[in-house]
Amino acid sequence: MLREPPPSVPFLALADHFADAVEPAHFPDHVLRFRNRRWSETVGLGDLDDAAWVNHFARFEPLPGNLQRPLAMRYHGHQFGTYNPQLGDGRGFLYAQVRNAAGDLFDLGTKGSGQTPWSRQGDGRLTLKGGVREILAATYLEALGVHTSKAFSLVETGEQLARNDEPSPTRGSVLVRLSESHIRFGTFQRCAYLDDSEGLARLVDYCIAEFHPDADAPEMATKAVNLLTAITRATAAMIGQWMAAGFVHGVMNTDNFNVTGETFDFGPWRFLPVSDPNFTAAYFDQNGLYSFGRQPTQGAWALQQLASALLPLADAEDLARGLAPYEAAYQQSFAAHTHHLLGLNGSGDLRTDLTYLQTFYGWMTTSGAAWPQTFFDLYAGEASAARMKASPQAALYQTESFAPVRDLIAAREATHPARLALPYFQAAAPVTLLIEDVESLWEPIAAEDDWSAFEAKLAHLEAARLALAP
Repeated sequence: MLREPPPSVPFLALADHFADAVEPAHFPDHVLRFRNRRWSETVGLGDLDDAAWVNHFARFEPLPGNLQRPLAMRYHGHQFGTYNPQLGDGRGFLYAQVRNAAGDLFDLGTKGSGQTPWSRQGDGRLTLKGGVREILAATYLEALGVHTSKAFSLVETGEQLARNDEPSPTRGSVLVRLSESHIRFGTFQRCAYLDDSEGLARLVDYCIAEFHPDADAPEMATKAVNLLTAITRATAAMIGQWMAAGFVHGVMNTDNFNVTGETFDFGPWRFLPVSDPNFTAAYFDQNGLYSFGRQPTQGAWALQQLASALLPLADAEDLARGLAPYEAAYQQSFAAHTHHLLGLNGSGDLRTDLTYLQTFYGWMTTSGAAWPQTFFDLYAGEASAARMKASPQAALYQTESFAPVRDLIAAREATHPARLALPYFQAAAPVTLLIEDVESLWEPIAAEDDWSAFEAKLAHLEAARLALAP
């Protein structure tokens, strides 16, 4: 039986409706491999020593005044277009809710923490390589300014796991991620599927109170539409950032979208080596449903499913208006984030900027320019001329096809030209996280338990974050 909710754990007010109390797995060993010191300070957990850290984030002893038992979330979702009512947290749970100094709520959720009622014959575990991959992806996205969940902790568990997509047996781990919310589109879909209008209304109220207070209104129908509008804008902004960063999520199922527009539930993600709209991240996505170029369309489709789930609370016509901001919000985000990653000011006119994007990304696609190298070389526009000349792809910048891109860059002012003097921009190449990079980082860990390359990559990612800060 769940205890009465303390004031610091707002989700407990919904827990009987949306979650199951579960027991964490007991692991044979606990070797701390990663702790996010910057974000632990942000949410008031920076003073924990390593022993206390492991006790909380691998043995899952409750934080003081927080959840006394972890909660596995219940939800449904569309998986590759097919509705699945048998979903839920199968190898993770909500461990705690914490706040930063401003009072913003954060969830501490797990991956690989053991079986739950939703495990569906799975072992509830996470491979160490899977944990390493999520740390890298989340840290790189954060460095690039993309709205993302944060990898918070990784502990190796001493278990040997069998997997079809990794050489087995392979080492086990348990990951903790920090997110603004674990409420998924599929959480709403479950309520609609069960004809649970009362639960749906409670969920809307919770999301407005904690994440989108500007959506509040006297009537529930208006609340539902306003919340949908807020989620639509947040989701569009996230996907616009993905497209500028060259990120391919891989599995854009509706249970992998949350109400705060954060990137989370990393699976077979990839970063583009070169511009390719047809690039897919998942080997099992044989039809390219979630290819790079289809991500904006799939984001809109997922929001339509969320709108459908809200039909018990509001009229279809009103909910359609809640979806209406998607295209403009996506375009604004895509344009703004491209300029951010290039260290340039926009023109101030979205149509003009979209024309520029068409020229720029068209050249990227036809030239085969390396995605991360191009953004690195062109950062701060004309101020980067020397670096462009020294680039491995300097010849591409001398071609006739690049001339229109050069002219458009020259017409924009640099936002932070002084940052070119930072060590990050003084190097010959940017930080990258292509699949080859990930494999090269994992190889010494697997072979010799050598984490030095991984730690060096994290240091390079931190340098990029500081150099690209807004």
